[in-house]
Amino acid sequence: MLSFHTARQRARKASDKTPPRIGLAVAGGGPIGGMYELGALRALDEAIEGLDLSRLDCYVGVSSGAFLAAALANRIGTEEMCRIFLTGDSDDVEFRSEAFMRPAFLEYMRRASSLPRLAGDWWRELLFSPGQLRWPDFVTRFGGLVPTGLFDNAEVERFLRDVFTRRGRTNDFRQLESRLFVISVDLDSGEAVRFGDDQWNDVPISQAIQASAALPGLYPPVEVRGRHFVDGALRRTMHASVVLERGIDLMLGVNPLVAFNSGADAGLPTAHAGRLAASGLPAVLSQTFRTLLQSRMQIGLVKHRQQFPDIDQLIFEPNAQDGELFFSNAFSFANRQRIAEIAYRNVMADLRNRADTLAPLLAAHGLSVRADIAADTQRSILDGLDRRPRKTETTARLHRALDDIDAMVASRRTH
Repeated sequence: MLSFHTARQRARKASDKTPPRIGLAVAGGGPIGGMYELGALRALDEAIEGLDLSRLDCYVGVSSGAFLAAALANRIGTEEMCRIFLTGDSDDVEFRSEAFMRPAFLEYMRRASSLPRLAGDWWRELLFSPGQLRWPDFVTRFGGLVPTGLFDNAEVERFLRDVFTRRGRTNDFRQLESRLFVISVDLDSGEAVRFGDDQWNDVPISQAIQASAALPGLYPPVEVRGRHFVDGALRRTMHASVVLERGIDLMLGVNPLVAFNSGADAGLPTAHAGRLAASGLPAVLSQTFRTLLQSRMQIGLVKHRQQFPDIDQLIFEPNAQDGELFFSNAFSFANRQRIAEIAYRNVMADLRNRADTLAPLLAAHGLSVRADIAADTQRSILDGLDRRPRKTETTARLHRALDDIDAMVASRRTH
């Protein structure tokens, strides 16, 4: 589902050779959300002529979207990310999903170590003040034994640090050619923090993403400068204002979580149509979570259109009737290729069905839809992954340098 805002003053003069400034905002959504965003970004990369997602002016990412944004800012293209996460034949990065689901044993042990003291205090009060204790007191006192996260996110940081410190890439916000912002929330104050901003650009990109993706209950908070940070989506869904404030001409946004329409037209069996409650607590919580996030984002987009009326905005989201996407395990990596494929086809359909409306908007920024690709309804996300020779560290750095030269030459030709 595509929503967009056309700026009031977006016409560019024919003599204006300055490349348009484009920003990208990528929301969170867990592993499944990240794969949906990858499929959507791959479709945009293939179908829009003149768009280079790895050379935009600025990026903002939240949670799982933070890795995609950081990868693009580090010039890891969508083709390579598909090889890493979907086909597994990358000669650069080996992705092992099980590494991201390791139990947080140290967190368990640290919490359990306080049990003797808490039990001793409880029994002491029970003996000397039995009439003053209630079950809510028990829950409150022993709640500190519950781990803050099921899985250890230290492996997330190690994986990202390895990816961003090889083949000419960087783990330092200050060394990127484009501005990158990774959003996280201070657990103790509720304040949203922009890693990559001047006050926080010394934090490694890998640690910033680890903090931004620390979904409470799934991963423990991440300590940075003595403060504890959790998932950036707790404050806002996409944080699009971060790139809109950069004076861009066009913003592209991807949000993988929308409320599910479980009506009879949603492709569900008739017995289940309109009855999410029948699917149990996970479905109820998922729908509640999605509804809250989407409602908050819609309010934000209305505000952004009023606050930034001269900036074109294109937002890509899933179809509300997509039952397969809704009922996929939000923390499963097993069906990531299928989810990416759904997103890829959805975006291709959006570009194809809204071609007449999008044409002048894209043309204002020197972009256009590749009709032959968008019109191919049978095209798969894997079709554009060509065979290529394997690279070493040296050849990868050489390829990156040659790519820089090509971009420099192309830039000078436009001036």
